[in-house]
Amino acid sequence: DSDSGSTAAAPKECPKGEVWDAEAKTLLGKGKCVAEADLKKKPASEQQGMIYDYGRGMAKAGHYDLAIAALEMAPDQGDPRVLNSLGYSNRKLGKLDVALGYYRAAVAEDPDFSLVREYLGEAYIQLGLLEKAREQLSEIERICGSKACNEYGQLANLIVDSQIRRD
Repeated sequence: DSDSGSTAAAPKECPKGEVWDAEAKTLLGKGKCVAEADLKKKPASEQQGMIYDYGRGMAKAGHYDLAIAALEMAPDQGDPRVLNSLGYSNRKLGKLDVALGYYRAAVAEDPDFSLVREYLGEAYIQLGLLEKAREQLSEIERICGSKACNEYGQLANLIVDSQIRRD
């Protein structure tokens, strides 16, 4: 999931009631756990970025329940990045129907978000719906303008692998 340009420290697992603030300055650099109440004092746009970065980091670290809990706190629940990460986390937990709902909502918000198209295609592969996965592959090619983008290659490889396993 490479849709964030954040260069702050990687998020850490925070105690219950706290979230990762990648912008907080510490003696060791940037990033620390802060109380949710302190987070709510920040402007919504700053909260959104912090919550998204933390949730995305937790998802990528395999802490899907923590990712979902954090992402559900985001002020803008219609943010396609948040929806995509919620879909990703739910898919990784095996909740494919829930994941599909988030992915479809993300596509509705931003039809040209190639990463959500890739993840939606992956969910379709898991469900055995290869034609729907191929539709997402075509959409990624349209978005990228060629077959040369990362998301296209990732999904194309998964489609081929799934066909090999079926044969």
